[in-house]
Amino acid sequence: MSDHDAQLLRALHDEHAEALYAHALRLVNGDRQRAEDLVQETLLRAWRHPEALDPHRGSVRAWLFTTARNLAIDAWRRRSTRVGEVFTDELPEPPEAVDETERAVEAWTVAEALNRLSPTHREVLVECFYQGRSVAEAASRLGVPPGTVKSRTHYALRSLRLVLAEMGVTE
Repeated sequence: MSDHDAQLLRALHDEHAEALYAHALRLVNGDRQRAEDLVQETLLRAWRHPEALDPHRGSVRAWLFTTARNLAIDAWRRRSTRVGEVFTDELPEPPEAVDETERAVEAWTVAEALNRLSPTHREVLVECFYQGRSVAEAASRLGVPPGTVKSRTHYALRSLRLVLAEMGVTE
């Protein structure tokens, strides 16, 4: 690097680095390390492409801010396409064995709680949760408007929670 290049880079840094750093902080959601890296890479690009700093081509600061933004977007895209790797010395725990007795008791408890609900509440829960139907599909099958399905579902879930609490079931 020649003395002229060093002076140019130093002047560029002195004039724009503080504003560029503040801009970079916003781009990386306050991550100071990434913001510093972004400023450094932006200034490096400016040094590699001195023609971009010609005032006749436009504002130097605008070029720096645009370059920083583009670098931040590129970094975000690279991170979002990578699969996260987890390194550990420990083996993952085996999945817990399914206790069929516990599952049967839970099913019986939920069935008993559903039987204690009003027929309209029970049928809307069965359609939406057990049959997996959308609000529109449930509304069509039940012959009621979609808004009615939504409100019945809301009140049915509230009633179900109360019934389960009365039965001694806790979350």
